[in-house]
Order: sequence, then C-alpha cells, then structure tokens
Amino acid sequence: MGKEIERKFLVKSGEWKQGASGTVYRQGYLSSAKERVVRVRTIENKGFLTIKGITKGVSRSEFEYEISAEDAGIMLDGICEKPLIEKKRYKVPVGGLVFEVDEFFGENAGLVVAEVELQAEDQKIDLPAWVGDEVSGDPRYFNSNLIKHPFTRW
Repeated sequence: MGKEIERKFLVKSGEWKQGASGTVYRQGYLSSAKERVVRVRTIENKGFLTIKGITKGVSRSEFEYEISAEDAGIMLDGICEKPLIEKKRYKVPVGGLVFEVDEFFGENAGLVVAEVELQAEDQKIDLPAWVGDEVSGDPRYFNSNLIKHPFTRW
C-alpha cells in the first residue's frame, strides 16, 4: 500500500523562485469526498490517475497510476468537477529535502503553497526563511477543496 506523509505551508516571500523552473499541472477530481479522493492530472505530456484515502494527521493512503495524456484530457475536460486546478509546480531542494512549491492560477490565483514529503510524521525539518504558516491540517488548502471553495472567493 502506498502512503503519503506530507506537510504543507504557505509561502511568504518569493526567495524560493530564484533560479527555479516550473512545470504546468492541470488536475481535476472525479471524487472529492474527504474519505476518498480520485484525481486526474496532466503533467506535460503524461496523464495520471491518483486515489487517496482520508487524511489522518499528515498521512494518508495514496495510489497513483500513469494513464494516457489523451484519456486524462478527456476526463479533465468532460467528467471532472469544475473548476479545474491549474498550477505551476516548482521543485526546490532545501537541506536534503525537496519542497514542491505550487503557484496557482485561474480560480485560485494568488495562492502559493509549499509541500514537503517526509519519511515519518515526526521527522524534523529545517524550514527555509520563505516558508510561512503551516496549513497541513487546514482543509481549505486541500486541492480537492479548492475546486469547491476557490481561493479567489475567500
């Protein structure tokens, strides 16, 4: 069984962006129920189907499968809940870890968050100066909730 242990933070400055290049993501949800999230995503010319269980602390079950970009596009445009999540993801190495910084567009423009995947829930991490408040436990910042309550409407 796949397991994701992840902490999420708001980004308070643009220092992280220096020298970083990002990748455009489009994603949508076939199911956004908190007990089971089923996500479709395109990253460049690849498609992915991801199933996630309910979050307990900063952990949850996660299963991800590559699918054709064509199938993913059809699902995103015709089946997924709207609005879609549109973002650019930057991978920023810090102290042996990689922070994934998501800069959102569309209905969630203005939101920038950093996520870091961990090996254990109690793993100690040194936060860079550009990282702000932790929002790991705040469901408003779950991508699956940003389709129902977009950041631009808060």
